[in-house]
Amino acid sequence: MPKYAQRMYDMEDTAIIIRNLFNAMSDAEMISFGGGAPATEGLPVDIVREICNEVLTYEKRGTEALQYGSVLGVKDLREAVVNFLLKPKGIQASIDEILIVNGGLETMNLLCQVYINPGDVILVESPTFVHCVEIFKMFQAKCIAVDCDEHGLIMKDLEEKIQKYHPKFVYVIPTFQNPTGKTLPVERRKKLAELGTQYDVIILEDDPYQELRYSGEAVSPIKYFDKSGHTVYANSFSKIFSPGSRLGFVYASKEIIMKLFDAKTATNSHTSTLAQVICAEFFHGGYFSQHLKKICEIHRQRRDVMIKCIDQYFPTNTKRVFPDGGLFTWVELPNNINTTDLLKEANENKVHYIAGESFFVEANGKGKNCMRISFGNVTPEKIEIGMKRLGSLIQSKI
Repeated sequence: MPKYAQRMYDMEDTAIIIRNLFNAMSDAEMISFGGGAPATEGLPVDIVREICNEVLTYEKRGTEALQYGSVLGVKDLREAVVNFLLKPKGIQASIDEILIVNGGLETMNLLCQVYINPGDVILVESPTFVHCVEIFKMFQAKCIAVDCDEHGLIMKDLEEKIQKYHPKFVYVIPTFQNPTGKTLPVERRKKLAELGTQYDVIILEDDPYQELRYSGEAVSPIKYFDKSGHTVYANSFSKIFSPGSRLGFVYASKEIIMKLFDAKTATNSHTSTLAQVICAEFFHGGYFSQHLKKICEIHRQRRDVMIKCIDQYFPTNTKRVFPDGGLFTWVELPNNINTTDLLKEANENKVHYIAGESFFVEANGKGKNCMRISFGNVTPEKIEIGMKRLGSLIQSKI
């Protein structure tokens, strides 16, 4: 067989992590705290069936849904993004600044196609979302970690590394961060937008959890503070509508959108028109508001059970994040517990999580006593059972 492209070797370590994550999610006997899926019980099955029965006819939108469509995306779905998802955040956008993509991750892929040459630097949080690191490595970018504290990115370290490495992007998940669940304060968001302008660097704001807030006060996106178009705002419908629909969107300046347009035509022509039509009707049919309340209540309950179980079953000197929203919490165990080593035994006990060092690009053992735990698609009853098993295993290692 011919030798694989070098990119496949460059991304190999992160690819193994993602492969194992999806394998654990498909094991029916496993209580998986590893994946980032929302609650199955919150998926709008009945609503989608009603929408399909109503609009998928020749007289209405059936042929539109099943035919080729616009590269930018279905017009009324882009209008829904502007009116239902951006305007409430204080952002005034035009539908010509919106591109509908195949899930939130396609934005990262397309943006790399537009900007990244092998060896280019991307600054990332420490820790950061491993799936995006996999994409960045596929494009042979060099990921450099920026120091974080209990609130997220430290601006002093970020500015020093911008000056030192001259990155193409700063990749950040500012709201209910993956993997930690932390939220970047408003003053740091303002500063981050200013740094993008000052140093001519793209601030890639990945914000798929923004709507899933269960407590605390809402914070404006970094894009809200952007004065020069250097911030690119990426979001997803996976958590607020359906992961299976594979829908996301990117909001950026028209100049950037047109470059992404060209990259998308060379990649997959356009996003599924069928999924877009159904999603557009979901918003314009008035379903979104009540659905969001429902899923926030489901996930709030699961978060609270998860936090209670950590406090009850884990060692007393365990540190954990109380997230105001999203799907994850971050746990720091006593230093002698190596969560990578522990994972095999946990899996034998039919419990899965993601070991902490997987999320650090530094590759120096940082995070070896940490873990990301997702409460999104695990019922309260199974959270209790799985966390009791996991806590008992951890306690046995002390």
